[in-house]
Amino acid sequence: MRGLTHTIGAFGKAGLSALAMVAVLSASSAAVDDQQQEPMSINAESERMLSYDWPILKVGTGSYEAGPTGVTVFQFDKKVLVAADVRGGGPGTVNAPYMDLGYNYAELDTVVFAGGSWYGLEAVTAVASALKDDGIRDGNVFSEDVNIAMSVGSIIFDFGTRRLNEIYPDKRLAQAAFRAAKTGTFPLGAYGAGRFAKSGGFFGCNAFSGQGGAFKQVGDLKVAAFVIANPYGVITDRDGNAAACYTSDKWPEGDVKTTKLMQGFPESRETGTAAVEETASAKNTTVSLIVVNQKMDPADLKRLAVQVHTSMGRGIQPFATQFDGDVLYAVSTGELAEPAFMSPDLGVIASEVMWDALLRSVPAQPVTAIPNPAQNYSAATLKGFAGNYEFSRFASLNVGTKDGKLHARATGQRTVFGIGHEEATELVPVSDTEFMVPGRYPLTFRFVDAQTLVLNPGHWEQTGHRTASE
Repeated sequence: MRGLTHTIGAFGKAGLSALAMVAVLSASSAAVDDQQQEPMSINAESERMLSYDWPILKVGTGSYEAGPTGVTVFQFDKKVLVAADVRGGGPGTVNAPYMDLGYNYAELDTVVFAGGSWYGLEAVTAVASALKDDGIRDGNVFSEDVNIAMSVGSIIFDFGTRRLNEIYPDKRLAQAAFRAAKTGTFPLGAYGAGRFAKSGGFFGCNAFSGQGGAFKQVGDLKVAAFVIANPYGVITDRDGNAAACYTSDKWPEGDVKTTKLMQGFPESRETGTAAVEETASAKNTTVSLIVVNQKMDPADLKRLAVQVHTSMGRGIQPFATQFDGDVLYAVSTGELAEPAFMSPDLGVIASEVMWDALLRSVPAQPVTAIPNPAQNYSAATLKGFAGNYEFSRFASLNVGTKDGKLHARATGQRTVFGIGHEEATELVPVSDTEFMVPGRYPLTFRFVDAQTLVLNPGHWEQTGHRTASE
């Protein structure tokens, strides 16, 4: 302590501030180093895969499963023309203003979608850097054909209450996905940038979502649509049903009609009384890409982007709210020199392909665990589960026993899937190592071993580790 006091005395307040800054930078560097060591999953195989026949278009996906969060990279084998349509109250994009200038030059190399909110924008510029580093593009602006890499892209919000850490798709992950890009297949569901997407927070549905894709060929015309569906509104099928929704106990049983939810607002937003309902997200974004092989000029391509984006209001209700950051990119590869369809007709075809992509983004939903009233534990067994489990620097749970039952209470900065700081939440037995919390949304606790607690085991699980303090 004397050494520290002497240092403060020598440097004064400015020195103290500098030391504090060094400490903050050191902590930040450590956090970055930790993320750079995270195992990556590249081009994961999904049970549902889109197949398409279009060699010019390659796709690479990557994820940090510890998040989980990820990135999706679309690469074109030659420069292509791009336009964009931006909506909603919180878009996050790279190079959007430049696209709006409408130059009639094929300049685009890649479109990149990422989780991680603003931090995920690093993935977009990282892919441009990889194009240069790999010798695909350079910095020569004086040649007849400008050869500078152009990468555009957008991010979705996948932080907040949905996951308990701040891992984001960084340069390392984005460049790995780019370098692994291949043509012909695309994983559907919670993969790539859609690794921890959700939908329907407006009505409390809080359903899991992901990335969707669709491909259609009409004569010589090719149309591909891709979407990272993370909307505040409800994903809706062509019969008006909610594609996925954890329903409120105040709603009628049976299929959930989005039209009834919309017409019944605000009463339809009532979400019941379970504590975990606060996990519904109110920060969302849907980002999408429509690709056509028909040659188009910038004005027509822009109208295509607007038309298709507008049509998505059928499949997402409500759409483009203040809490969304929706962006659609339209790309013309120009391979089909003679127009196959007029712009409005092409827009109709592309809009239907995009709706197909949107519906295919929805994965199978986790189911609520079934309590087992007959499950009994000894006092020693319950005590073995007790402890403080840390999920990140801001999220932790204290698990303890009371009256022969197990309880959990949040001890970090934030609540944990609706489990708060003030009152302990009872954990209901399911099996030897599993417990659940009744409510609108599934919440399962699995004690893997003496040091590890997994919440919602499965595709979207969050892992906590026992700390020394209990």
